[in-house]
Amino acid sequence: MKLAVVGGGSTYTPELIDGFARLRRTLPVEELVLVDPAADRLDLVGPLARRIFAKQGHPATVTTTSDVDAGVADADAVLLQLRVGGQAARNEDETWPLECGCVGQETTGAGGLAKALRTVPVVLDIAERVRRANPDAWIIDFTNPVGIVTRALIEAGHKAVGLCNVAIGFQRRFAGHLGVDPSEVFLDHVGLNHLTWETGVRLGGPHGADVLPKLLAEHGDAIAENLRLPRPVLDRLGVVPSYYLRYFYAHDEVVRELGSKPSRAAEVAEMERQLLRMYADPALDEKPELLAKRGGAFYSEAAVDLTASLVGSGGSPYQVVNTLNRGTLPFLPDEAVIEVQATVGHAGAAPLPVARLDPLFGGLVSHVTAYEELALDAALRGGRDRVYKALLAHPLVGQYELADGLTDRLLAHNREHLPWA
Repeated sequence: MKLAVVGGGSTYTPELIDGFARLRRTLPVEELVLVDPAADRLDLVGPLARRIFAKQGHPATVTTTSDVDAGVADADAVLLQLRVGGQAARNEDETWPLECGCVGQETTGAGGLAKALRTVPVVLDIAERVRRANPDAWIIDFTNPVGIVTRALIEAGHKAVGLCNVAIGFQRRFAGHLGVDPSEVFLDHVGLNHLTWETGVRLGGPHGADVLPKLLAEHGDAIAENLRLPRPVLDRLGVVPSYYLRYFYAHDEVVRELGSKPSRAAEVAEMERQLLRMYADPALDEKPELLAKRGGAFYSEAAVDLTASLVGSGGSPYQVVNTLNRGTLPFLPDEAVIEVQATVGHAGAAPLPVARLDPLFGGLVSHVTAYEELALDAALRGGRDRVYKALLAHPLVGQYELADGLTDRLLAHNREHLPWA
């Protein structure tokens, strides 16, 4: 089995390598190719990947290349984990929206739209190269904004499934609260990428007893603290929202916080500098503890599980993925990409039935889905008016003066990445 990781020079990659090594019975990788235009990073991450495999007795070969076509040739699956513009572009996404009093975040709001505009064309180009090399290869998208990027891939006819680590993070955390193995925890996880709620927590599978009320009653304070939301909000909602919902439920508070400290991108850039220095140490043969602060917790476990199911080597029977709605949420178009529990196999992902979604949550899902459709149109066809319309449709913008100001800033900060800007 051959896997390719596009964006393989990322500081995330050792987390992925560690998962491949530990879970090789689930996903028996024989050849792994790390693909990245940054040859200097590959020169550090590639040797570390080999040392991690060697320490854990994994027999796979690891190669590196900056040639996408060569890297994806004959791959059974291709994982996309790229960031167009790097942390410098992310830093801008997280700062210029604040000038308009709007949240600055890399996947939510105006910053998320900027990332989508930069990213979609690049991902589609890579996907075409994958299709030419091996039309049967699966594309697993971990590249944000995952919902928009995955929809772009699927609409272009590619075999693609989107992946996020929010659900597996909740699963592991809830299992710890409940004192059970994570495999026993099944989440009623519903919404869009980075806009989801846990509406049930079941033990043993989709038909197991719902212990969410017990979980909230006994561990609500800890859950609320982790989400940085007041405990009474969780009690009133009766569900556990993704931490990304704080950008909606406490927007003005978050804007004040973000304006009073360095951006997350600046923090991550410093972590990356430290990590790359560590990766250069020829004695390092495991992922460093600092990597846990970089983000992407449990990404490797989720990626192994999904890849194994798609290529037919194993995997869990149910997984939270980003895939076509196909009537699962009846108030959304079939072609919308949602994030829900699904059965996953060699033929792809099939969403499980979802109970009627409370209008409190469904209304926001509909609103953001409309924005995502307009965002994808802007990413595919360009033009200031399309950018403006997407921003005007976003629930965190929604005013014409804000949309105008944000459009001007978005285009000014992204001219090198958007030839039509």
